[in-house]
Amino acid sequence: MSYTIDAARSIFPNTLSADAVPATIARFSQLSAEDQLALIWFAYLEMGSGITIAAPGAANMQFAELTMNKIKAMSPLEQSQAMCDLANRADTEISRAYAVWSPNIKLGFWYQLGEWMEQGLVAPIPEGYKLSANATAILQAIRDLDPGQQITVLRNAVVDMGFDVNKLDSYTPVSEPVVVPTDLAQRTEVSIESIDNPTVLSYMNNLNANDFEALIELFAPDGALQPPFRKPIVGKEDVLRFFREECQNLNLIPERGVSEAAEDGYIQIKVTGKCQTPWFGANVGMNIAWRFLLNPDGKIFFVAIDLLASPKELLNLIR
Repeated sequence: MSYTIDAARSIFPNTLSADAVPATIARFSQLSAEDQLALIWFAYLEMGSGITIAAPGAANMQFAELTMNKIKAMSPLEQSQAMCDLANRADTEISRAYAVWSPNIKLGFWYQLGEWMEQGLVAPIPEGYKLSANATAILQAIRDLDPGQQITVLRNAVVDMGFDVNKLDSYTPVSEPVVVPTDLAQRTEVSIESIDNPTVLSYMNNLNANDFEALIELFAPDGALQPPFRKPIVGKEDVLRFFREECQNLNLIPERGVSEAAEDGYIQIKVTGKCQTPWFGANVGMNIAWRFLLNPDGKIFFVAIDLLASPKELLNLIR
């Protein structure tokens, strides 16, 4: 057979991903703007007692500074309306600016708003605000997730806000500068139980080192990457853009894996382990599976990154 991306997506079909995450995000999106903002705030305060959220760097925030200062200068009523407009994906100047930011800039934006709310510089959620019954149920659903799943829900909730970029006639994505790769002498190489495939090991090592140029050369020209709960990103140019915009300063901690021969000289490899993000550091390790399909030349034809349903799935390496 000649593999297609759709066929590749079915490798290791017994991998159980955290389906509760997209289900919770879908329920969140149906809430009113006021309930969305209040739920994020309540979850932020609750999670903050057990998870240390890292402050965004100056490089992340320089592109949002003008918009942040506009909001800071508004009246409390205008500030509340601006945040509701973001949740409603309204067509406003601020929502349009927000729409083209990278996920890291959006996360930094909400982090700064949270800090300003605590300082009284931005209108907070009204004291005594009562969540609707639906919002209360969703907040409890978030509480029931493991920390890695919680931060994924909250991350996606704010990343999806702002005006729909598909409705813009044209736009230029705005991202923070790409970091310089870690010097070769300072890199620490990963080891994976039962896996010695050089492509897979290089994938982990290059991503940990922010060496995206070396990383993309591991992919076939028609290769694809499927992030958690998203459609595959196909082609080296678009995959490289994803790495630069969404994968800086990750810490991949692969633990074990299994390798199997596939048809037509392909090899399929599944690796499980953890991923730490710069926003939450060592406090939260998301339970991850990487499912690789390598072509006969040893290049990555397809890799899926799955957020696992539970920690016990780290041991699930059966086909």
